[in-house]
Amino acid sequence: MTAITLVQGDITRESVDAIVNAANSSLLGGGGVDGAIHRRGGPAILADCRRLRASHYGKGLATGRAVATTAGELDARWVIHTVGPVYEAYGNDPSLLASCYRESLKVADELGARTVAFPAISTGAYGWPMEDAARIAVETVRTAETAVEEVRFVLFDDTAYDVFAELIR
Repeated sequence: MTAITLVQGDITRESVDAIVNAANSSLLGGGGVDGAIHRRGGPAILADCRRLRASHYGKGLATGRAVATTAGELDARWVIHTVGPVYEAYGNDPSLLASCYRESLKVADELGARTVAFPAISTGAYGWPMEDAARIAVETVRTAETAVEEVRFVLFDDTAYDVFAELIR
């Protein structure tokens, strides 16, 4: 069974096998968690993302899918990039948000990762309501068939932490 832990803080400071990036479909960096991971991880992450775009993901990564790159200078072996759904566009389909977690865990299993740090995917600029996003995240991780031993939700502020903590109890 996968242990679920909560941390309030900066996901780029976590020491884990894999850090999940709430990426945009271009895989070329952006704002929020995506920008922070690219900045702290350094140019090796962007170089890997460019190679992915030049080969398998010429049109970008589809919503709900996941792919791994090096973690560059982060204290992790890999970054798993996943594209969360924009709430206004996909609000009626929580399966896309669940797919981000499920597909990221699948990639983690393929890599042999045992510890994975997730942000609260789609809750920032993509507008997914925190309570609903947290419920989907926790339920998906709890029911996923995975060899990952620990999923760590790394939450940026008090509000997000409190919402996740209520669900974990």
